[in-house]
Amino acid sequence: QVQLVESGGGLVQAGGSLRLSCAASGRMFSWYTMGWFRQAPGKAREFLAAVRWSGDNTYYADSVKGRFTTSRDIAKNTMSLQMNTLKPEDTAVYYCAVDWSESPRIPTTPNEFDDWGQGTQVTVSS
Repeated sequence: QVQLVESGGGLVQAGGSLRLSCAASGRMFSWYTMGWFRQAPGKAREFLAAVRWSGDNTYYADSVKGRFTTSRDIAKNTMSLQMNTLKPEDTAVYYCAVDWSESPRIPTTPNEFDDWGQGTQVTVSS
């Protein structure tokens, strides 16, 4: 069982930036994909970005491409999400997750991910 803990959320003004982190602990297999999702009140959980275990293959949803950047620190077993030019509609609880399958296809739906963090709140004021 792996534990995922997100941090870095908070309140920021529109146009500002935040950097989220996801720390993984426990048994990590050699091949996996980590992802970021968010969920606003009354809305479905939305895929944002994913990165392979090696950190050299990333994928982004169109809604955040060019504003959000994800990366891996293999030595520290962490993943980060740099969020720039934040908008009020980015307000949500942000989650990190891990998919243990060895599929060559990048997972983008919540059902494809196996373990989840508890989430961190991001609030963007106008």
